[in-house]
Amino acid sequence: MWVAMAKIFSVSVRSVMAWVFDPVARTLLRLGVSPNAVTVAGTVGVLVGAGLATQGWLLAGLVVATLFALTDAIDGTMARMQPRPGRFGALLDSSMDRVADGAVFGAVAYWMAVTGDLPSVLAALLCLVAGQLVSYVKARAEGLGLTCDVGLVERLERLLIIGVGGLATGLGLDWGLPVVLWVLAVLSGVTAGQRIWHVYRQDRAAVARAAADRAAADHVAAGRASDRTA
Repeated sequence: MWVAMAKIFSVSVRSVMAWVFDPVARTLLRLGVSPNAVTVAGTVGVLVGAGLATQGWLLAGLVVATLFALTDAIDGTMARMQPRPGRFGALLDSSMDRVADGAVFGAVAYWMAVTGDLPSVLAALLCLVAGQLVSYVKARAEGLGLTCDVGLVERLERLLIIGVGGLATGLGLDWGLPVVLWVLAVLSGVTAGQRIWHVYRQDRAAVARAAADRAAADHVAAGRASDRTA
């Protein structure tokens, strides 16, 4: 049930994002703005928001960081609308995503440490590590020629969830961000496990197919050899 609900949430969020950001992406392209420029600008904005959060402006910082993190959807849409030769854009986007994620969860961990909430510090660090693992597993799988488009929470959902937690805490619900951190840590860990298991199953299936193909080829070769000797 929870998996189905998470999938519905993910699809709904992405549908809304597409409805909102597709016109923005088209406008930026008409103005001559490149996807790489949007990627870098979004990362700078996230770093500014993370800096605000470490200075005590938690609500403002997380709102700024979350809004700028959404540019990840814009630059990706721009790249699909106007494909360019070369692969540097994909590398830049992935690299900046890791920087932005580290800044957001690092800032949250720092703020929780300042306020003396050590369990939430642990939760924030778990979110950071699990989130990086989720992204790495997908990148590594695709580098090996496998697919890995599975999992409960991807990067967009993680950032939206942490933004909701920051908003709740900033509006006076002190338990909002700590609860969200632990929920997100669990969901991110489950997502990493799902992706590893998905890749494992693909790899085992590929090995089985290769073995079957070799066996079939050997059988054919043996049959031909038998015909020649007969």
